[in-house]
Amino acid sequence: MVIGGGPAGLMAADALLDAGHAVVLAEAKPSLARKFLMAGKSGLNLTKMEPPDKFRAAYDRAELRPMLDMFGPDDVRSWAEGLGQEMFTGSTGRLFPRGMKASPLLRRWLARLDGMGLDRRVRWRWTGWEADGWRFDTPEGGRLLRPAATVLALGGASWARLGSDGRWAEQFRNAGLSVAPFAPSNAALSVTWSPHMAPHFGAPLKNAVFRAGMLENRGEAILSAGGLEGGGIYPLTPAVRDGHCLTIDLFPDLPEAEIATRLARPRGKQSLSNHLRKALRLSPVQQALIMELTRPLPSDATALARVLKALPITTAQLRPMDEAISTAGGVPFEALDTSLMLKNRPGTFCAGEMLDWEAPTGGYLLTACLATGLWSGQAAARWLDQW
Repeated sequence: MVIGGGPAGLMAADALLDAGHAVVLAEAKPSLARKFLMAGKSGLNLTKMEPPDKFRAAYDRAELRPMLDMFGPDDVRSWAEGLGQEMFTGSTGRLFPRGMKASPLLRRWLARLDGMGLDRRVRWRWTGWEADGWRFDTPEGGRLLRPAATVLALGGASWARLGSDGRWAEQFRNAGLSVAPFAPSNAALSVTWSPHMAPHFGAPLKNAVFRAGMLENRGEAILSAGGLEGGGIYPLTPAVRDGHCLTIDLFPDLPEAEIATRLARPRGKQSLSNHLRKALRLSPVQQALIMELTRPLPSDATALARVLKALPITTAQLRPMDEAISTAGGVPFEALDTSLMLKNRPGTFCAGEMLDWEAPTGGYLLTACLATGLWSGQAAARWLDQW
């Protein structure tokens, strides 16, 4: 049995079916892979094509290395092409289907799994263990199943309406199994703006370097009524979560001394803000942020240059966990053996975002879900072969 119909669960089912085993897949929602489909609405970024060492460095847990070595970016591309999807690599190394959407790939994948004999059960919510069986709420009432092996791919605790509600953690704790607390990952930030920022909502802040604690990332963020969002800030979530202040370097390609030199030029009758705009060729968004976050503006050129290289957003807080792209927390690797089997429940394997790991967006999340799903599915097949 596989419980959870997202990418990790489907990959586990694929591996089990390929090994010749009958598979029942239970999904709590009315349809499969809802979060996967949502991710594809803005362009399905499957993985990132880069050298293995650089790719693995994006992850916070060394335990993922064997899975990523077995099923890395090249393997993801081959797998998608095997499902009839023409792929292309963007300028940043991100891999997309030519059609950009997730639905064509999912349709092909489900058709293949159905052809292999997958038994799909939707609206089946796992509610815990009972004696030696697995208890489910189903449209036909309560059901108790006793599979010879089970792969759990139950997701994290963000986007509950799509299925990742984290409710499974209660069943684990009821059974005496450890679960690391969930926390937002790859999250937008809440910022309290003054009314004068409203004209800039929806505008991008491009080519900036964002820093928090020991983390930094160069990229783009979007200003919104609620704060900041986008790939430029998502990788900094762990540091913001730990209480570090977010700062923005608006001019990553200009040394502080060069900025100070430009600002020290005579400004005549110009206001300081107008002089600043012209000297540094500020975009409207850059100028608005500077005026919003630096009050009053330092009149000394050196002091002002220092501020512009590390513009602080002291009010930034993570958005609620259910709005995050993913979550940290879940089943600790210490509770699993190297096959991703629960040490305290032989024959039960875990995969995907329900494991306690996190990685930035950009294909890393999805690749690890696919890789751990394949790994756990193959391990479950080997377990079944012993019987």
